[in-house]
Amino acid sequence: MLELQLSTSLLLCLVPLVFLFLKSVLTNVFSPKSNDIRIPKSYPLIGSYVSMYANSNRVVQWLSDFVKTSPNLTVILRRPLGRHRVITANPAVVQHILKTRFPIYQKGDLFRTTLSDFLGDGIFNVDGDNWKFQRQVSSHEFNTKSLRHFVQHVVDTELNDRLLPILSSAAANGTVVDFQDLLQRFAFDNICKIAFGHDPAYLAPSLPETKFAIAFEDAVQISTMRLRSFVPLIWKIKRLLNIGSEKRLKVAVGEIRKFARKIINEKKQELGQKSSLDSVDLLSRFLSSGHSDEDFVSDIVISFILAGKDTTSAALTWFFWLVSNNPEIESEILKEINEKSEAPVYDEVKDMVYTHAALCDSMRLYPPVPIDSKTAIDDDVLPDGTIVKKGMAVTYHPYAMGRVEKLWGADWEEFRPERWLERDKDAEKLKFVARDIYTYPVFQAGPRICLGKEMAFLQMKRVVAGVLRRFRVVPAVGDGVEPVFVAYFTSKMKGGFPVKILERGDAY
Repeated sequence: MLELQLSTSLLLCLVPLVFLFLKSVLTNVFSPKSNDIRIPKSYPLIGSYVSMYANSNRVVQWLSDFVKTSPNLTVILRRPLGRHRVITANPAVVQHILKTRFPIYQKGDLFRTTLSDFLGDGIFNVDGDNWKFQRQVSSHEFNTKSLRHFVQHVVDTELNDRLLPILSSAAANGTVVDFQDLLQRFAFDNICKIAFGHDPAYLAPSLPETKFAIAFEDAVQISTMRLRSFVPLIWKIKRLLNIGSEKRLKVAVGEIRKFARKIINEKKQELGQKSSLDSVDLLSRFLSSGHSDEDFVSDIVISFILAGKDTTSAALTWFFWLVSNNPEIESEILKEINEKSEAPVYDEVKDMVYTHAALCDSMRLYPPVPIDSKTAIDDDVLPDGTIVKKGMAVTYHPYAMGRVEKLWGADWEEFRPERWLERDKDAEKLKFVARDIYTYPVFQAGPRICLGKEMAFLQMKRVVAGVLRRFRVVPAVGDGVEPVFVAYFTSKMKGGFPVKILERGDAY
């Protein structure tokens, strides 16, 4: 009876909105089209809902299109029910919200509420003192040499014992593999070992499906749908009724939490029997340092898995696609790789300057996290004159920023590692020249800058060196066919990245 009453109330609430929506659609269809893509057409109550809905399958690219054409690289998107959102690709604005006025640009109640079922009070979903405490603890753990050596060992083991043998088998059999899926599995195994000290063996030769991995993917996708919902009331009612996607999210989060609690309890038992833990994964470090609250530790480790699971795999997927279409760049990378011996991981990759530049330019075009948002907790005025009211969301757009001609030059469309390099006259070799982090906020910037940045580059360069030294990665699609960019929390290729693997000896 309660479900029927709620459903009836919901329908009555939505009738006026549906009427306005249909009216707007008809108006939009039969009125002259505007050639100005900077300002999506807006209507009373529903704002730019029509344009949003029409572009819901390419929202990142759509936002990029009209932000890039704005004179100050900033626009205001009018959302339903009077909610406005600032979208920017302006480096001065990015610096303003991520550093200069950092205290007033927070995750905000809307973001926290939307993701609380999944992330709880983890570091990526909190502000203020809670965030500061987690950041201090995490920063200390990330800066230890023992963790760096542990990461090197984990990455090298996963690469040599799992990824390379699978690629070798694919090359020998001439089979097509989904390289995006393999890289996601590779990254998932790595981050679970680094975060939990647990090996899910997701990249085993049989490519198994595991409950935890499936649950995590479901939680990511459904939580992203929540964030992008034009009418949040709908998912909230679905959650109240425990139906549809919200029921799936509840099941997925339950599976994730169950797994986390099991691992935490096992670690606590181990710690109770010893003065310290032998393992050096992040969970062991937090427990050894006295942080034993189950919910706290579970939230923070789940957040780290979210950060490490898809970001490096997304970056590598787009990198290998770009390299496969630019043989001269592949040749330069291979030349650099072959100058390195089969040395320890860190020694091999630390001087791979050209490869580092290639990864940076790839992430310029296809950033793993293409958009990110903050919420103003006070009124403000941005450097470009845009007025921000308390409670308004401000979104910075790394995907758009990598495509702005005034920031990157007329050749911004080109995949060109050389834009990051210059010749060191004294050493007579190339050196990497980093760009301003507010022009290139791929790893965020300011106080929330990514703690795992160096870890990510270590992992990516080791994969590039290990794979390209032995194999060519050749897209198994028709000439001129480009992958479709889609984004949840991170960017992906729609439908995967089918490739053929060729041994270097057979490729030339």
